[in-house]
Amino acid sequence: MSTDHDATAPAESPVRVLLPQVLPALVVGVGSALLFLGVSKLAEELQSVLWETLPDALDIGPYSSLWVIAVLTTTGVAVGLVIWKAPGHAGPDPASEGLGGPPMAPGAVPGLLIASMLALAGGVSLGPEQPTIASAIALAAWLGLRAAPGVPGAFWVSLAIAGTFGALFGTPVAAALVLSEALVGRPGQGSLWDRLFAPLVAAGAGAMTTQLLSDPSFAMGLPPLTDPGWEDLLAALVVAALGALFGLLGCWAFPHLHRAFGRLRHPMVMLPVGGLVLGLLGALGGQLTLFKGLHETKELVASIGEYSSGELAKLAVVKLAALLVAAACGFRGGRVFPAVFIGAAFGLVAQALVPEIHPAVAVSSAVLGVLLATTRQGWVSLFIAAVIASSPAMLSLLCLATLPAWLIVTGRPQLELDHQGRALR
Repeated sequence: MSTDHDATAPAESPVRVLLPQVLPALVVGVGSALLFLGVSKLAEELQSVLWETLPDALDIGPYSSLWVIAVLTTTGVAVGLVIWKAPGHAGPDPASEGLGGPPMAPGAVPGLLIASMLALAGGVSLGPEQPTIASAIALAAWLGLRAAPGVPGAFWVSLAIAGTFGALFGTPVAAALVLSEALVGRPGQGSLWDRLFAPLVAAGAGAMTTQLLSDPSFAMGLPPLTDPGWEDLLAALVVAALGALFGLLGCWAFPHLHRAFGRLRHPMVMLPVGGLVLGLLGALGGQLTLFKGLHETKELVASIGEYSSGELAKLAVVKLAALLVAAACGFRGGRVFPAVFIGAAFGLVAQALVPEIHPAVAVSSAVLGVLLATTRQGWVSLFIAAVIASSPAMLSLLCLATLPAWLIVTGRPQLELDHQGRALR
């Protein structure tokens, strides 16, 4: 099978090159979605046991401070044991891993998925995206190189990333944006759309699989803004910039926190201590600051007007601290979903302080700023903010709000470290 990644292949008609890519792209896309849905379903079942069945049987409040601390500390012990004993130690340190990257050894995939599932169920403030993408990449590259040894590994990596993004967001658009950004300046034959063809097939297959088997949605139920004015633009510019600054506070603190946990050395010390700290933060912040944050964001947005600015600020600060601790001590998980909650809470702080700001402007602009700071994925940040706003009229405001926020975050420390523990810029 020929691909446009093969620089040594003789010149062929683009159609003859692209058509053979359709079947493997479909297989990888569907497989990536099933992997994501399977892990999510198992995590939900375990979460129900930990936070509903067991507390009911013990006649304990499911989100009492004692139970929150106990469950998160126990989760730290369980995940630490997996990382210590599982083949491949459940993959590399997540603090130095972004969304994508070279394939890890396939033997590390079971440990990574188990560690991720335990963290999701136990209330750790991390999402499923990074472990799922890393696992999909490892499996797609391992199986693909055996089925078609002549096809470069980068081809399978791109399919796995696209398929998983399609599954995560229920649409291939996010995958197209991520890969377009990644392909800028990267050598390769054919036009951009030729190079995106197979990944988009995988993303579409992943998205359709999720839509058929689940109900993915980032819509938060915000009141739509149909006719934005100059005051809305000003608010979006200011809130997005402030959200970016708030996100950068976490980025600056992250390497110091990672080094502090690194001094504990052993996963059976790092993870239980991290779980205990997360339990204390959860007891302080309450139920809304637990878990990956997507469902909790919807709950928070649905209660606009019920929380004071001080209460909302506490939620944002606690969730940011929980994200930093979880990522620094070695729990396996991604940063995107918790960052959405942090941005939503920060935006509602602005809306509570200045009620004239439309809720859709406040929430989506703050989410945009926090995501830009924590992920440095411009297109994905804009995409998620636009989906949350649920208003086509907001898109122009968010595009403009991206610009000052990007000036604030570009060249600054990221929420990702190199292998020496230094913050990437």
